[in-house]
Amino acid sequence: MLLQITTTAWQATDLGYLLHKNPANVFEKSLPFGTVRVFYPEASDDRCTAALWLDIDPVGLVRRAGDNAFALAQYVNDRPYVASSFLSVAIGQAFSTALAGRCKDRPQRVGERWPLAASLPAVDCDAGEGLIRDLFTPLGYQIAAERLPLDARFPEWGASSLYAVTLAGDQTVQDLLSHLYVLLPVLDNQKHYYVGAEEVEKLLDNGGAWLAAHPKRDIIARRYLRYKRRFIDEALERLSQSSRDEAPVPLAEAGDAQAAEEALERPLRLHDVRLQAVAQALKAGGGHRALDLGCGEGQLLRLLAADPQWTEIVGMDVSPAALAVAERRLHRDSPGGRIRLLQGSLLYLDDRLTGYDAAALVEVIEHVEPDRLDFLARAVFGHARPSRVVVTTPNAEYNPHWPSLPAGKFRHRDHRFEWTRAQFADWAGGISSRFGYAVTLSDLGEPDGDLGAPSQMAVFER
Repeated sequence: MLLQITTTAWQATDLGYLLHKNPANVFEKSLPFGTVRVFYPEASDDRCTAALWLDIDPVGLVRRAGDNAFALAQYVNDRPYVASSFLSVAIGQAFSTALAGRCKDRPQRVGERWPLAASLPAVDCDAGEGLIRDLFTPLGYQIAAERLPLDARFPEWGASSLYAVTLAGDQTVQDLLSHLYVLLPVLDNQKHYYVGAEEVEKLLDNGGAWLAAHPKRDIIARRYLRYKRRFIDEALERLSQSSRDEAPVPLAEAGDAQAAEEALERPLRLHDVRLQAVAQALKAGGGHRALDLGCGEGQLLRLLAADPQWTEIVGMDVSPAALAVAERRLHRDSPGGRIRLLQGSLLYLDDRLTGYDAAALVEVIEHVEPDRLDFLARAVFGHARPSRVVVTTPNAEYNPHWPSLPAGKFRHRDHRFEWTRAQFADWAGGISSRFGYAVTLSDLGEPDGDLGAPSQMAVFER
């Protein structure tokens, strides 16, 4: 089976960096059911195509099936040829780093929306073309779907349940892969392995914010979890909790890294303390136009919208999926259009961010590679130059307070670093001297002896 991902983005061969596969080489990996290969049929600055070819071993499948397999179905089936859970596993194995949203060599392009097209010559969908469109259209794709005949040599046999599908749209590479990873088994409505409780975690880990906001999330959960009611109910409940902005589930059950981090801190109500402190620090500057940089799903934006001091509020984030959730949540809370949402990266100079009175970066900087922090500093403090900037970040010294957090591990799997109080003070002092801001440092949360407080805040003012 074959998947081709094509882009015409600027410097299109950067696709190789994001996928962690060199266009000059052929990647090959053995899987329990066959071999996956990644290669590039075309690679130029103007257009680049990455092809994932999955060669399934049908004899090996039969041997693993054992005596319980239906004898004829062992040999007469479409499993080696159609997009299915086999292809989903292959995507997870071949593109695991891209699925996690990591790229050391081109980190600034991870959150960039590229013009992407994913082509699948054979997708099995028993529910028809309507389901294909219902699943992918809300995610921002244009869809071309052609139903294939049972046998082109015998048209009288009629049409099959197979479709040649091309999905086209502006997406991050990570989002495209996560959409395919989750939704291909949903279309196929089968899985080649036992579906247990761990499938709930996989669904939530890889679905993330876009699944919580998807209008067909119930259908997705049912088909992905193979109609197992206990697992479906658990997944839908956790997705509903996310949609209602309710408290996250316990750490051991958290469905994604953000929920895990918030669950870790929940006994301290640290997330609420942090947002209230930031909102008060922004308000103290006396301005009327505010930015939330790295706004995520819009929790701080909702808090600012409740304060009539702010006549204009702008949230920006690199994740289209997070912005989609924020837009849905804010629509009912922001009459008069005071809130706008922007997609963009803080590593680039952006004229849309200039002229504002105040800006917040709440738990943002630790998600940036240390050697890229200077780009963020120049974009925010050197180019946008709000009158007041509030920055929060975890205090690494406090991490031993949580016995559930292993030594040497960060609170969030996407954190690139976590600073001590001294390290944060050094960075803040450097920003102050370079860009002409006065800075005040403070703790967030209840201090614990020599460990300090769980989080820390810097307020920059010029």
